[in-house]
Amino acid sequence: MAGRRILVVDDEPQITRVLRTTLSSHGYEIRVANDAVAALDVVNDWPPELIITDLSMPDMSGVDLTRKVRAKSEVPIIVLSVRGEERSKIEALDAGADDYVTKPFSMSELLARVRANLRRFTPPKPEEQEISVGDFKIDLPGHRVLVRGEEVRLTPKEFDLLVYFARHPDKVVTHAVLLRSVWGPQSVNQNEYLRVFIGQLRKKLEAGGDTHYILTEPWVGYRFAPGE
Repeated sequence: MAGRRILVVDDEPQITRVLRTTLSSHGYEIRVANDAVAALDVVNDWPPELIITDLSMPDMSGVDLTRKVRAKSEVPIIVLSVRGEERSKIEALDAGADDYVTKPFSMSELLARVRANLRRFTPPKPEEQEISVGDFKIDLPGHRVLVRGEEVRLTPKEFDLLVYFARHPDKVVTHAVLLRSVWGPQSVNQNEYLRVFIGQLRKKLEAGGDTHYILTEPWVGYRFAPGE
């Protein structure tokens, strides 16, 4: 991971100073922006490989920054939020952020999230025939799923749900994003419907084992942990 380019966006000098020092000491190349407007200039002039942004900033929020970045780039985005900003955090994830860390946070936790997002993120390829991630091999044209070499039979919607998860491993995905992506925009408020499908998919993927692939992020959504 050494040498990867990370943009830190926060209007608190103490936070940016700590993040710059810590991330630089781990070999990352760091740029800092003190507001979202300046961050967009950095994205244009120095395309980062990951963005860490605060949610509460003057002039333009971290949610709006996420929307603007996501409109033209698939770069991973980690948002920093304080307790009590649950709604803004969910808005950021719905807007396209990949992960979140709640303040106050430990640097070891943030570094782990940075490594996971840099390692796991792969943009979907329209021409791809197979997804191979962790314990999973997914044959897209054949609609076949292998988990640790064993075939698992899924319904068409269960298959579509797993494919979305597999294309976004270790990313927090909100209920609204999953419903919109798999069932269409008319389904964004059908959270109970989604829970039923998640439950069915878990039973099939995790049958007879103690591995948990689909993790619940309380009040937010889910995270897919495909194994190593």
